[in-house]
Amino acid sequence: MNIPQELKYTKDHEWVKIDGDVATVGVTDFAQGELGDIVYVEVETVGETLEREEVFGTVEAVKTVSDLFSPLSGEVIEFNNSLEDAPEKVNSDPYGEGWMVKIKIADQNEISGLMSPEDYKALIGS
Repeated sequence: MNIPQELKYTKDHEWVKIDGDVATVGVTDFAQGELGDIVYVEVETVGETLEREEVFGTVEAVKTVSDLFSPLSGEVIEFNNSLEDAPEKVNSDPYGEGWMVKIKIADQNEISGLMSPEDYKALIGS
C-alpha cells in the first residue's frame, strides 16, 4: 500500500498536496484499488467555490460510481484534463499523473483537519 509521507489525507480517501495556497487533490492508492478499473472521471466544478466536504466530481469504475469530496474549502481552479482521455491514470499513477483537481485554498486553518499518513494508515487498517 503506497501512502506517501509528504501528503495529507481525508476519511473519504482523497490525498492532498499543499503548495502555498493551492491544494492538488486525487484519490489514494487504497481507494483506486477498492474501486477497480476506473473508466471515467467527471469534474464540472472548475471555477466554482466549494465548502470542505462538498462534492467536486465523480469517479466511475467498472463496479461503481463514487462521489469525490473537496478536502478543503476553496475555488476549483484546474481539472486534470488528461483524465478525460485516460482515466486509467488514476489506477496506474494515483499520486502523480492521476491527480484530479487543484483548489485555491480559502482557509489555511482547515489544513490542520486533514489526516496524517499515520492516521490514514490506521483508518484503512494498514
